[in-house]
Amino acid sequence: MSNIVKKTTFPSLLDLLAPHSCRGCGRIGKALCDRCKNNIILDHSNFCPNCKKPNPIGKCQKCKSLPPIFIINNRNNLIGKLIHDYKYNSVRSLAAPLAEILHHTLPTIDGPIAIVPLPTINSHIRKRGLDHTYLIAKHLAKLHHCSIQKLLLRAKNTVQVGSSRKDRLTQALSAYQINSKVKVDPDATYILFDDVWTTGASMKAAIKKLQQAGVCKIIVAILAVSQFSQN
Repeated sequence: MSNIVKKTTFPSLLDLLAPHSCRGCGRIGKALCDRCKNNIILDHSNFCPNCKKPNPIGKCQKCKSLPPIFIINNRNNLIGKLIHDYKYNSVRSLAAPLAEILHHTLPTIDGPIAIVPLPTINSHIRKRGLDHTYLIAKHLAKLHHCSIQKLLLRAKNTVQVGSSRKDRLTQALSAYQINSKVKVDPDATYILFDDVWTTGASMKAAIKKLQQAGVCKIIVAILAVSQFSQN
């Protein structure tokens, strides 16, 4: 319990005593100022994280087995710095602007929508003091006027950070299970969200699980693509 309090309370006190500076331009006031946030949105150019080809409409003609994928940028850009500070330095105030940026990169969706965050490993939540994907998903759900559905659960605590691509692919096959308490709406579009696409193994495994559960319409939303990403 003490570790969680240390992670969650201390950064909040710092926010009050020492105002943030923008990670983009250094301006005092916010962790990401409106100008830099809008620049990220304007500079957005969608590409397929699987084959790296330009993909303005989300649905890659080469990677036809994948649903439409929408991303913000490569991880080595400003977006990567924001993700790092948000996840590892507990800068919670970045959750809302990250969700807003992602919201502006997604297409207009007709009909019911549900946000499905990729489940975070419990040990990571305890260590960081926050469930980073769920918190952004909450803000994204508000922007889309929809609900979050915890349709995916962690089957076991497989740790992928630092693992090889081969290990990640193997781990992902058994990483997730469907939450039997959540009812699938066959008419809804499910926005499957994660912060970073590395090898794509986790996302591909999650997509497969949702399809097996009866989800017909899936859109993948990603904040950044790692340089490690490979086909």
